[in-house]
Amino acid sequence: MEFTTLRILFTVITFVLFIIIMVWAWRNRNSAQFKDAQQLPFDQD
Repeated sequence: MEFTTLRILFTVITFVLFIIIMVWAWRNRNSAQFKDAQQLPFDQD
């Protein structure tokens, strides 16, 4: 395999992983966890 082909393959795989992470983060099922996490800096012990 040529080096250019490997670079293209790596770029495509990275982009697909980015899209998967974005879809996971924007799912409604995760919103409660993220709302709890965003309040952590403001919680008093």
